[in-house]
Amino acid sequence: MSELHHEVSELERKSATAARLFDIRRIIGGLFAVYGVIVTIAGITASDADLKKAQGININLWTGLAMLALGLFFLIWLKLRPLAPPAAPEPAE
Repeated sequence: MSELHHEVSELERKSATAARLFDIRRIIGGLFAVYGVIVTIAGITASDADLKKAQGININLWTGLAMLALGLFFLIWLKLRPLAPPAAPEPAE
C-alpha cells in the first residue's frame, strides 16, 4: 500500500510542476514581452517615411512599449501570485 501511495504522490508532484510550467500567464507574458521588444526595436529604427505614413506618430515604438509593459505585468503577476499546489486527496481506507 505504501508503494501505491508513493506512486500517487510522485504523479501529483509531476502534475503540479507541469501546471506551473504551462501557466497561461507565463505564455502570454513571454510572448508579449518578446514581441514588445521586437516592435520597440522596429519603432526605434523607424525611417522618416514610416513616421510620415503614421502622421508623425511613431506607432511601432508606442505599441512595442505597451506590449512590453503588458508582458512584464503578466510575468510579475506570475512571480507574485504563483499557482497553489493542488490539495492532496485523503487516502481511502
